[in-house]
Amino acid sequence: MRYVLMHISDLHAGRTFHPHVADQLTREARDLRPDLLIISGDLVQRADFVAQWKAITQYLQQLPEPRLIVPGNHDVPLFHLVERFFRPLDRYRRFISTDLNPVFERPGIVVVGGNSAHGLTIDGGYVSPEQQRTMAQLFVRYPDDVCKIAVLHHGVVRPPGCEKRSIVRNATDVTRMLEQSGVDVLLCGHHHVSYVGVAGSAKRFVVCQSGTSTSRRVRAGERGRNAYSVLTIEDATIHISQRRYVEMSGRFEPLGEYAFQRRGIWLPLHRRDTPQTL
Repeated sequence: MRYVLMHISDLHAGRTFHPHVADQLTREARDLRPDLLIISGDLVQRADFVAQWKAITQYLQQLPEPRLIVPGNHDVPLFHLVERFFRPLDRYRRFISTDLNPVFERPGIVVVGGNSAHGLTIDGGYVSPEQQRTMAQLFVRYPDDVCKIAVLHHGVVRPPGCEKRSIVRNATDVTRMLEQSGVDVLLCGHHHVSYVGVAGSAKRFVVCQSGTSTSRRVRAGERGRNAYSVLTIEDATIHISQRRYVEMSGRFEPLGEYAFQRRGIWLPLHRRDTPQTL
């Protein structure tokens, strides 16, 4: 078994969108030809504006298929209060997908998306009990030897330097659900910082967070540049390659290389990058 997944996030179509970087991302996605392209939310900068949804729809058509997409907090209207509080994902459903729990499955692997975006806060995330049950019920269909990957916009841990940034409000409950579901990897975004670490206690899982892939809203520091990740799933090992955009070369260059042994205790087999807390 061998699958290649490309994980991008926080595209932010609108005034912060970086067309030159986006074009390069498209070229690299087509060259990579992943088995699945994953987008973990924030497709637009402001969900209130239909023009931004039309722009991101046109851009997505350039990217390879199949694609698995989940919404982010920027995909919820900010100014249209009725929509924000009572129909927060109407525009996402109209332009992207009506399925808030998309599933990709192949022999030996399953990827399940979930929704952490809502209209009660501007920045924060929350995975409702119903969403948690739905994700758990989807994962339980697959035996333990299947590689299980979850996708949310908001994460369950704060990367170093992002201590003041929001994660899912009920992170303890969501972490427990992912552990009990036998999840191997959680893919997320939101912080605009590249990060690889682990979460959980009894059954730890890998957290792979993508920086913003095409937005000018990058964070300060080496890991706050435009970025994406490539995951190579094999029978016994998960390899993660972080790529960051380098102005000088005009390409996304390797930032960190990780390998994790599947099942049992989650420890990195090797790591090549600036040290992080794992």
